[in-house]
Amino acid sequence: MDKLVCIKLFTEVAHRGSFTHAANALNMTQSAVSKKVAWLEQHLGFTLFHRTSRAIALTSAGKAYLTYSQSLLDTMAEVEHQIRDEQAQVNGHIKLSAPSAFATQRLAEPLAEFMRRYPKVTLDISVSDQQVDLINEDVDIAIRASVLKDSGLKAKKLLDHSVCYFASPDYLKRHGMPHSPDELKAHQCLTYSLNTPSNVWLFDKTHYKLNEYIRSDSPEMIVRLALSGLGIAAMPDWMIAQQLRDKSLVTLFENWQGHTLPMYALYKNTEFTPVRFRALIDFLAEHFTY
Repeated sequence: MDKLVCIKLFTEVAHRGSFTHAANALNMTQSAVSKKVAWLEQHLGFTLFHRTSRAIALTSAGKAYLTYSQSLLDTMAEVEHQIRDEQAQVNGHIKLSAPSAFATQRLAEPLAEFMRRYPKVTLDISVSDQQVDLINEDVDIAIRASVLKDSGLKAKKLLDHSVCYFASPDYLKRHGMPHSPDELKAHQCLTYSLNTPSNVWLFDKTHYKLNEYIRSDSPEMIVRLALSGLGIAAMPDWMIAQQLRDKSLVTLFENWQGHTLPMYALYKNTEFTPVRFRALIDFLAEHFTY
């Protein structure tokens, strides 16, 4: 028997002064209401009502329990109302995880605009290229560039990354310009260690093995090493747009179709997604679409 349901029925009977009137108001049978109140009395170990053939009246214990029960139900209704209001408004805390380069180069500006639009939101931004466990690490939204696996998470696509292959003019002067991905085995390649596997790049849907010269889990470090003339690297095109414009880096394999990687906002697969989470996800998706 559900004790809370029984408490609600008890208060209804007490306020109406009749099992029959309470049953009619709740669209139940008088017998069902009577049985639930009787179960509550048995569970509590004391009598709530004096019963006669014509009327009922609260016992002294029943009067005390009615005060407690009504306070409990009023508090519960107030808390439920407060939570519903919070769910319906864009306010509250959001813990966000995002990759390092994307966070600093592409995410800061739209997040600033989002916070101006929704000033009652607070953000905790974790910048990390490691995959996070949204459940165990209590992360609300994780932004990740990857092919999605069946993880039980919900996902919203934000954009596609076009991977660019590049090297410095100094490196190419010393080691020569590669004209096909087959030649990468003979070159010094700077690879991202968090890719699995890290020693393979994709061109025209074909995987090519590389000569891994330096590996790093930092995209910024890989770009800096490429600028220093230490090898050929692959990163999203937006990450090196300025270096391509000032010609401190040179694009390679332009006649080959490189790798495209989607970026998603991942969040927990719960029945009710808080409005603040949905607002941020939709805001970012709209921002990166245009």
